[in-house]
Amino acid sequence: MAKMDLAGKVAIVTGGGRGIGRAMALGLANFGANVIVTAARNPAEAEEVAAQASAETGRECVKAVAANVADEVDCQRVVEAALTSFGAVHILINNAGRGMRFVSEDFLERPTKFWETDAATWRMIIDTNVNGPFLMAKAVVPYLLRDGWGRIVNITMNQETMRRAGFSPYGPSKAALESETIIWSQDLADTGVTVNGLSPGGITESGMVPEQARDKFRRVMLDPAVMVAPLLWLCSEQSDGVTGHRYVAKDWDPLMPPAEAAQHARTTAGWP
Repeated sequence: MAKMDLAGKVAIVTGGGRGIGRAMALGLANFGANVIVTAARNPAEAEEVAAQASAETGRECVKAVAANVADEVDCQRVVEAALTSFGAVHILINNAGRGMRFVSEDFLERPTKFWETDAATWRMIIDTNVNGPFLMAKAVVPYLLRDGWGRIVNITMNQETMRRAGFSPYGPSKAALESETIIWSQDLADTGVTVNGLSPGGITESGMVPEQARDKFRRVMLDPAVMVAPLLWLCSEQSDGVTGHRYVAKDWDPLMPPAEAAQHARTTAGWP
């Protein structure tokens, strides 16, 4: 971890106001990066992340931006905020997402059949989870290509959950994001820009979990901070050339050298 110096790097973390996004934004800031944190529904949470990062680092290194990743104009505005505030953009963490709570608050106990899902809700989740990463990447990639170096990390989930009964459209949306990851990594081959997927590896303490289910799953819920160590490696120059892969954060062993930990945490099923 001590070798993961990201000083001088500028990152965008979408949906960075809570849960996994918050942990990743603070992790990046604490290891030297400047960070743009976006929030669509609760911009005050992103402002709190900026204040916490300043208190922890002694730097004004995080800027909060209210933005909806499903809106192309907002995505361009987020990139412009990075350029205006910090002079560059090097890293995109596509974390913003909408989960099954928008379909039903008790989805963990009583799954909703796909044909019972409201069509507008289906479109909203797909728009955020599939189109949002595309629009953000489309806005960021020209700057990464110009610099000849960059990172895109798409936050995904267990492949088993993508096939779980009653988990659409969230499961299909993350399966689509994994396809985007593989295809984009090939489109960007030999440019210095890498694209990888990162999953926590299980149910995680976040807003995705309904309040009434927290007691039942509290014992097995992962701390969002589990994402930080693999993320730092993926965003560092130590991972140059590593692209088109998928990593499971809970399988990352912090006692191993980072390259070995990465090999241990990498999944191969369906991935090159």
